Amino acid sequence: MNISSIVVRCMPEYYDEIINWCNSSGVCEYHFGEKSSGKIIVTIEAEDVNEEIAKIMEIQRVEHIISAEMMMTYQEDLDEAFKELESASDVPDLLERCTKEEIDPKSVVYHGDLKKKL
Repeated sequence: MNISSIVVRCMPEYYDEIINWCNSSGVCEYHFGEKSSGKIIVTIEAEDVNEEIAKIMEIQRVEHIISAEMMMTYQEDLDEAFKELESASDVPDLLERCTKEEIDPKSVVYHGDLKKKL
């Protein structure tokens, strides 16, 4: 289970509307806010990172929300995440191949995922 805190920003005139959405959406839980600045603190709970990202994106798509940014996250299954990172060899392999001059680093175009580039 992942639990994350999200800072949501909106214009002050939409503050109450956004609080109502947070309380009724089932996506997040409202904890604190400041109407004059339009800042709202919510938490989300998710089974995994994919669900966590989906919930953040759902919050970001709500009308009148300017931004929704994750500030902190907690993962109960952090050991599993570390095992997954340790077993992922694509990026280190790519870096090693660039170091050995098998691949010209200037030819690598990065769009957020090196695994899909080679």
